[in-house]
Amino acid sequence: MNAITIENVSKSFSTAEGTHQVLKNISFSIEEKSCTVIGGENGSGKSLLMSIIAGLEKADEGTVTSSGKAGLVFQEAETQILGETPAEDISFGPKNLGWSKEKTALAVKNALEKTSLTKKADFPARFLSGGEKRRLAVACMIAMDLNIIILDEPYANLDYTGVKQVNALIRELKEEGKTVIILTHEIEKCLGLASKFIVIFQGQKVFDGIPEESLKLNLEKWNIKNPLAAYKSIEDLVW
Repeated sequence: MNAITIENVSKSFSTAEGTHQVLKNISFSIEEKSCTVIGGENGSGKSLLMSIIAGLEKADEGTVTSSGKAGLVFQEAETQILGETPAEDISFGPKNLGWSKEKTALAVKNALEKTSLTKKADFPARFLSGGEKRRLAVACMIAMDLNIIILDEPYANLDYTGVKQVNALIRELKEEGKTVIILTHEIEKCLGLASKFIVIFQGQKVFDGIPEESLKLNLEKWNIKNPLAAYKSIEDLVW
């Protein structure tokens, strides 16, 4: 069963120079409980596409069908933090859903545990590391029981330890049966986690298949570095 089905999605914006088409007739599907990496250079349109999937933007043309609400973790995760502490921040979603105090407290506790933030529950959120802030954003989605989680450039500005922490969380989400979508141009850090790889180039889908097949292609023509130049096999493509 598909978690997401996209059919002929297009999106344009008006500029001083005229109309600029950012997404051009994109179609693909993502299975439930899978991990998909969507690669593409900055400005390729992949973030806009995920905003449409998450309901933050509307497509000009085409349809998006989803098996549930998708949660989007922005590249700058701190912009999503509303609470003074992780515990307070995580509680906002359940409270807005009208959950009882008891159910909210249990959801917060569970989300903190699953993202390894229990010891930071009452720590000032603004002082969390970059990796911890991304884990906090995911924790907020776990608390609301969202089954589709989209991570936009999750490795941006992270050191090696931060990347490892994010990937450990992605593995756990996969094991729990969540549908995970990773948007990144740093495919060497995570392609080994994926069962599907999609490439967006200049607003168009140019590849849609299993990761191993993509590595046989000339990825450089889409401004993506082929990671096998530095690594031996796809199993190595996860930090």
